[in-house]
Amino acid sequence: MRVYLLVLVIAATVAYLMTPLARWCALRWGAITAVRDRDVHAIPTPRLGGMAMFAGMAVAILMASRLPFLSGVYDNTRALVGIFGGAALVCALGVADDIWDLDWLTKLMGQVLAAGFLAWQGVQLYQLPIGGVTVGSTRVWTFLTVVTVVIAMNAVNFVDGLDGLAAGVLAIGGSAFFLYSYLLTRGANTEDYASLATLVLAVLVGACLGFLPHNVYPARIFMGDSGAMLLGFVMSAAAIVVTGQIDPEQVSERASFPAFVPMLLPFAVLLLPLLDMVLAVVRRVGAGKSPFHPDRMHLHHRLLGLGHSHRRAVAIMWLWTAVFAFGAAALVQLERATVLWLLAGGVLVALGLTLGPLRGRPGRSGPGDDDPGSPPLPTTDPRAGGVLATPAEPPPPSPTTARHAVRTNPEKAR
Repeated sequence: MRVYLLVLVIAATVAYLMTPLARWCALRWGAITAVRDRDVHAIPTPRLGGMAMFAGMAVAILMASRLPFLSGVYDNTRALVGIFGGAALVCALGVADDIWDLDWLTKLMGQVLAAGFLAWQGVQLYQLPIGGVTVGSTRVWTFLTVVTVVIAMNAVNFVDGLDGLAAGVLAIGGSAFFLYSYLLTRGANTEDYASLATLVLAVLVGACLGFLPHNVYPARIFMGDSGAMLLGFVMSAAAIVVTGQIDPEQVSERASFPAFVPMLLPFAVLLLPLLDMVLAVVRRVGAGKSPFHPDRMHLHHRLLGLGHSHRRAVAIMWLWTAVFAFGAAALVQLERATVLWLLAGGVLVALGLTLGPLRGRPGRSGPGDDDPGSPPLPTTDPRAGGVLATPAEPPPPSPTTARHAVRTNPEKAR
């Protein structure tokens, strides 16, 4: 465990130190989220935070290769090349989108290419842990792998609508998934705790934690598509690796249920992003509109509409993520009945905080607002296609940032 924590700290430190450089590059290259009458942020804000997070991951992976404890992970580097080669492709695609606003078809093709490279390097769904029996053909599993990775990337993109939201959700969910993978590996092999999935999750969580201080409200930099797609890609890759790292016959009876459903936790981690994405698509298509048509019905917009402040809305979504992610992770250690009781208690607490007396008046920040400098609630968030309403014009941007302001797509994730 200490080795993994060391790798996590390395990733966090590098990401934290590289974020100011990424911000400087965003200002120089014009990768700016401009302010319009429907935006949440009050001044043009640089993106490209994904560059710093990728740097943290890459440095941590390179330094981990020198640790004897993890030597087994590096015996066959094909999977690592698939994960971090694909992550590099996704990050480069996101950087291009953050600068030039690529059309949706170009981004989708790039996402499929990165997911295909991952599968080509052998990181793909190929079995369900039913006695190690392989189910389906190679082509079917390759297709399912690509679809899973692309959905995960876009789900994280959808949830990246408030300062610190996506990075916090992935840090919390990734921490739960990290513990799940570590404990499941330890239960299956009592002599060697080295695990590719656990290593990947450690660097993912570290990169998120290193970036968060720069991204919490009021954010100095957004992660952009370069960050949102990167996090979704790495999280889904780790989930896919888990499906093949455990031999169900060696797992204890208590852990048999989570081993039987290895994809349960990734879905729990991405529950809010996936739910938000599915609801948005169903809502828009049902209204006869494009799935990419912006509206004001995203989950984080609903929390703001209930009267929660910016920071409180983010904290509530972090709490919901923790409830489901750690609830699923607990299956590897606790009895199912115990987990269900704990999960029910967590849901009640989260529900009480969501709908309870801490809210202000609907559509406004609540009493004792912890965001004294926040602008009036806007009508749209270009990062996630949402729409709220702004009663007043935002303050004019500074001359330095104003000249870099660029057009952003309605569905742009920040």
